[in-house]
Amino acid sequence: MSASTTEFQQTALARVAPGTLLRAGLDRILLARTGALVVLGDAAEVLEICTGGFLIEAAFSPQKLFELAKMDGAIILSANGTRIVRANVHLVPDPRLATTETGTRHRTAERVALSVDAVVVAVSEELSVISVYYRNHKQTLQPIPAVLSRASQALSTLERYRERFESVLTSLVPLELSNQVTFRDVLFALQRGEMVRRIGAEIEGYLLELGTDGRLLALQSAEISLDFEERFDSLIFDFLGYGDPIEIEAVRDSLASLSTDDVTDLRTFAGWVARQAICEPLRHVSVDHQGDLSLFTLPSRGSRILNSISRIPSSAVRALLDRYPTLDAIRSAPEEELGALDEIGPDWARVIREALGVTPIVAPLER
Repeated sequence: MSASTTEFQQTALARVAPGTLLRAGLDRILLARTGALVVLGDAAEVLEICTGGFLIEAAFSPQKLFELAKMDGAIILSANGTRIVRANVHLVPDPRLATTETGTRHRTAERVALSVDAVVVAVSEELSVISVYYRNHKQTLQPIPAVLSRASQALSTLERYRERFESVLTSLVPLELSNQVTFRDVLFALQRGEMVRRIGAEIEGYLLELGTDGRLLALQSAEISLDFEERFDSLIFDFLGYGDPIEIEAVRDSLASLSTDDVTDLRTFAGWVARQAICEPLRHVSVDHQGDLSLFTLPSRGSRILNSISRIPSSAVRALLDRYPTLDAIRSAPEEELGALDEIGPDWARVIREALGVTPIVAPLER
């Protein structure tokens, strides 16, 4: 079995985050230094590796978990953690499964997590730490102050990268209006956007681990990341040739699969972008030579610029993007042609041309 880091965070860490009843029970066990082995799941595959113990079938509470942990053996909870199913259970996972753990409780926990689809929590009696296992992932929970410190540092980094991303997008606007955006310009924007996305994902992991203790950080992260996804998607739409939201999401997922080294290495990243793009200029690009990155320009669809025009209806933006292939084509279109579109009309056509820096043509006075 395998599990992605995000799946592990959402499925496992969220169950034991501060503020949950399960975490309250685990903290009681830590303070008493008694140790415990808890399995969240009572499906048939879990019960098949259980022997002995007592059938409890009682509503979960931190106090009950603490008292039951005083006995030897594992405690079986329902998958959602609302019921205590069994206690004092002996778990017998496949002993052939490889494990890196040395203690009996933790070796069993890792093998159980590899055997069944359930979150397993081991509380160390000697070290006073909580270890969470889910499939092939393990994480030892750190003290809340340490997690808060790392999350705060990541939040400061996120804010700096978001500022750089917005600065790059701002610098693209005059280049888009003059049709002078180079492949290198787009690469820089995509690089910085992807780094913002990765740091944001790291912070999400911290927030899941912090639970209710991360409320203020969650608000700060949400404010810094406001509208980021939309602006990053519009960058892919404007320059890589994708228009369907599902296709854009697939590009983001493919980008997320790259290593950080591949993203930060301009040559490697350029090759990836050239292979992903479906717009005509990038289908024939070669990145074998350093100078190739700035030898040609990329036309912009102009969605970001059009959406930034004050009070323009979204239906008018969609009409322009459907009718014209590039921003340059929109700027070159006569005002009468723009005004003839049902969603735009003469008034919006004039506003759009002025916002795009198109000087209105004034007819000479008759003498």
